[in-house]
Amino acid sequence: MLRAALELFTSRGYERTTVDEIAEAVDVSQRTFFRYFAGKEEVAFTVQEMTEAAFVAAVRARPPHEAPMEALRQAFLEGWEAIRETVESVVPVELYLRMYRTIESTPALLAAHLRRSAATEETLARLLAEREGVDVDTDPRPRLAVAVFGGVIRVSERRWSRSEDHGPESVRTLTASYLDQLGSALTGHWRAA
Repeated sequence: MLRAALELFTSRGYERTTVDEIAEAVDVSQRTFFRYFAGKEEVAFTVQEMTEAAFVAAVRARPPHEAPMEALRQAFLEGWEAIRETVESVVPVELYLRMYRTIESTPALLAAHLRRSAATEETLARLLAEREGVDVDTDPRPRLAVAVFGGVIRVSERRWSRSEDHGPESVRTLTASYLDQLGSALTGHWRAA
């Protein structure tokens, strides 16, 4: 049902796809659909929730000696294959990537995506605070680090979704490149030499 829904969302558009059409595509009743999903938005974000959970787990598993930004960076770069496998366990990566472009181009889904991202960022900030032994409510550094990292991810995703190369490795390469520029972007001048 999930794959059928994502195929419909990416080919017909999220708003133009009904729950009835999703149910019909997999030959189940609307009632059966609602046994598995609360609605279309939940279906649209199921795989993304899985990837976010895999990323949070990867950050949690990073060695304690790594600084917060390095833990985030390495969890993303080294965990890329695990995240990819998570996606492939339910849908083809190519469909997941097309769905991401659908989310970016659908105002209602983009708003939900940003809301969900904020919740994941809060989880990550609390995790970093715990790793570093600081209070997330009095020390701004965990939220700042996650906000900066999340900003890099959002910029990478947006640039990737508008590029010609829509392969999964291209988003990883682009993100790594942007993470490498983070220090100079935050502390250096940007004027051309």
